[in-house]
Amino acid sequence: MSAELTPHQLRVLRMVSQGLTHAQIAAELYVTPKGLTAAVNRIHAKLGATNAPHAVLLACQAGILDGRPRRHGDHAGYEAHRRRGEDPTKCEPCRLGERAHRQAMRNRNDANQEAA
Repeated sequence: MSAELTPHQLRVLRMVSQGLTHAQIAAELYVTPKGLTAAVNRIHAKLGATNAPHAVLLACQAGILDGRPRRHGDHAGYEAHRRRGEDPTKCEPCRLGERAHRQAMRNRNDANQEAA
């Protein structure tokens, strides 16, 4: 990376990493589509990226963006805590989400056994 990202560029990169389109980002930031394209091109140049997914990957690898999943209240959120070495039972929404997931799996297995 040749230089640090400005706060504006960092905000744009975060929005790109969330899957927003250029039109959505431009509208949210009250910039023209041309202005946004220029900002994205500067981000790519600073990171040495060839496209948006590559920029997000490089930013996560460099610690600019936190690449950890942020889901809560479902099975994926529970598993994300486990992968980070955290105790998922301390996150109430994830604990309840995991309980609901396991109950749904039991119900599905019971239904499959009855059908067989």
